[in-house]
Amino acid sequence: MQRLIGLSPVFVLLLSACSSISDLPAGTPLSEIEQQFGSPRVACPADNPNRFIWSTQPMGQFAWAVDTTPTQDLKSVTQVLTDAEFDLLRQGSWTKEQVWCHFGPPAEQSAAPYKGVTMQIWSYRYKQNKAWDALMHIYFDESNRVKHHHPAPDPLLIDEWNIFSGL
Repeated sequence: MQRLIGLSPVFVLLLSACSSISDLPAGTPLSEIEQQFGSPRVACPADNPNRFIWSTQPMGQFAWAVDTTPTQDLKSVTQVLTDAEFDLLRQGSWTKEQVWCHFGPPAEQSAAPYKGVTMQIWSYRYKQNKAWDALMHIYFDESNRVKHHHPAPDPLLIDEWNIFSGL
């Protein structure tokens, strides 16, 4: 029995080292979240933020949006780089600012033609269908509104899955 009690602090340390921002209980103060996970990459709206994003972009595939109460206590945590969250882009007319505040900073920014018009593209690394290394490309028109979005294989990671590379 004494041995288990002696190991208890070790287990606590191991569990806390493996904890994720998504494991935090509702009501956790923002200051505690920042103490444990550092400063968020995004705070929206800028003047009175109630949504904060911790992102692993540009090379990671995860971003957690933390929504808070007016007193800056945790209300909810959402992993936003998922197919379900990107499907929300089909609803309404999203602006660049809304995309930034929902998904955080993109992994890459570029420009390319879409139906003959050059558009700015923000690309987010993520696990498509929770399995495939992908980039979600979001195209913005001249009024900075989402015009189109689609996933594609992540070219930085595609060789890892190429079973014919050794042939």
